[in-house]
Amino acid sequence: MSLPLTGGAGTSRTPSPRLTRLRRRLTPYVFVAPTLAGLALFLVYPLVSAVYFSFTRFNLIQAPEWVGLDNWRFLFEDDNVVRAAKNTLWLVVVMVPARMLGALLTALLLNQVKRARGLYRTLFYLPALAPPVAATLAFVLLLKPGTGPVNTALSALGVDDPPLWFNDPAWAKPSLVVLAMWGIGDLMMIFIAALLDVPAELHEAAALDGAGSWQRFRYVTLPSISPVLAFAAITGIIGTLQYFTQAAVAASVASGQVTGGGGISDTFGYPEGSTFTYPLWLYVVGFRYHVLGYANVLAVVLFVVSMTATVLLLRRFKEFTR
Repeated sequence: MSLPLTGGAGTSRTPSPRLTRLRRRLTPYVFVAPTLAGLALFLVYPLVSAVYFSFTRFNLIQAPEWVGLDNWRFLFEDDNVVRAAKNTLWLVVVMVPARMLGALLTALLLNQVKRARGLYRTLFYLPALAPPVAATLAFVLLLKPGTGPVNTALSALGVDDPPLWFNDPAWAKPSLVVLAMWGIGDLMMIFIAALLDVPAELHEAAALDGAGSWQRFRYVTLPSISPVLAFAAITGIIGTLQYFTQAAVAASVASGQVTGGGGISDTFGYPEGSTFTYPLWLYVVGFRYHVLGYANVLAVVLFVVSMTATVLLLRRFKEFTR
């Protein structure tokens, strides 16, 4: 007895065209569902919660109490916000361009090296591997007035009054910029990869047309690496707007609080508030004073500023590449 090859009750039914179209429409959503769930859980929910809690009186012990715009009104009366915003803006304006320029120049120079290129790249990249706390601690000790190696060397060279660095309000923020420059290895490697991706034919064609080194850099190299420059600028600004660890550790070590006892937040802004950044004030409000409603106001403002800066920079770089 032979089995039927076609027909009969045992054959599978062909899906209807409507069901097939529905499956095709749903398949992409099935694949992106985990990503969307992660975004909703770790981005949308915290953001919506922060906006909600910014209109409440909230301290983790009592239930949130709706206070309307009271927290937002206090934002415009808070002198600490103004001081912290000024310091953070200074760091953004100075630190981000300095890091980008230093990393780009270093990448350009290392691209010209013919021998031991890998060794030089490794040496310049190594400082970026140091943990921020350890790097800041070592850097502050290097610049310590009186006993630090840097000031000792300056005195030996005849400098009668070397800077006090992290102990001087006028030098504290520039010292943080120098600390940031010490760790440009990560950004340098990104720029090296971008420079290697620029087609050599473009440089050769520009040279045949009589373009000099500066003209080739301005009209060939810069437009070719502009997406990487945009990435570096955006991530640099966002990172500096969130500048916390180095400022907190530098203030604590320079003031002697690390060995003198007490909480690290007692020294935030040392000396004389010159290193008091916006995230430090957000931390103090939320985790020292436990005024979480107002802390969420500060967090929402920081998010809005970061997003605005990102959008403006993207538009600016699009205009540059046209």
